[in-house]
Amino acid sequence: MNILSIQSHVAYGHVGNSAAVFPLQRIGVEVWPVQTVQFSNHPGYGAWRGRVFSAATIRLVVQGIEERGVLGECDGVISGYLGSPDTGEAVVESVARVKGANPAARYCCDPVIGDVGQGVFVRHGIPEFIKERMLPIADVVTPNQFELDYLVGRPSGTMADLVAAIEAIHACGPRVVLVTSVHTEDTPADCVDLVVSDGIDRCRLRTPWLPIDVNGAGDAIAALFFAHHLGTGAVAEAMSLAGSSIFGILNRTAEAGASEMLLVEAQEELVTPSQVFVAHRI
Repeated sequence: MNILSIQSHVAYGHVGNSAAVFPLQRIGVEVWPVQTVQFSNHPGYGAWRGRVFSAATIRLVVQGIEERGVLGECDGVISGYLGSPDTGEAVVESVARVKGANPAARYCCDPVIGDVGQGVFVRHGIPEFIKERMLPIADVVTPNQFELDYLVGRPSGTMADLVAAIEAIHACGPRVVLVTSVHTEDTPADCVDLVVSDGIDRCRLRTPWLPIDVNGAGDAIAALFFAHHLGTGAVAEAMSLAGSSIFGILNRTAEAGASEMLLVEAQEELVTPSQVFVAHRI
């Protein structure tokens, strides 16, 4: 399996491609990473060095891959943090190139916009671009609950509200919607939910809440879910595999008191999770 991953990159820590590439490789996926930014570390540290790459640079990199004659072997494209709306346009063009070479390829949009407690943390115009230009061409979309609410313009405090929001996203184009970091009125205080829908099956995966606050878990779970879904075709199984792996890694990270995900140290969780959580239909 080959996946083109167009996301941010940090030298220290694990967000964007730095959170997605190794987990994908560890489960046997060949990854073609294209960086939207090159930072020393994620901005959550308060200070960082580096630069946002231009849309022209991203186009050149993808063009170079195309010139190798391998885009027809690409099974999927995943995008994450954009850096600028122009970057989004380059992603849209890249998806078109891949699907032109392989009509069976799928596109996963991880709509990085913001999160609870942080609000919207991307540049002006990016959320609008995601909603107007990326959702309509996406086969899979993986927002956290904050991003889901932002995209549909209303809160999803109950499961009924959440389901209605997911249906609104389906109506925009994506066939598969995975919502992460879900807390509704029926989520126990010591748990967190994942909810997935493919328009036919709608399932929830519940895991214990962990006393940890690290960045990049959403990027990693989106990549793993996308790869497992490409491999299995089953949303419930893909969510169970991805959710169980990330829980195992975060649990090891919490036990160690680390400030960054222990992707390397806990890598066996990617292949054989120590605890498997089963998704249930809702």
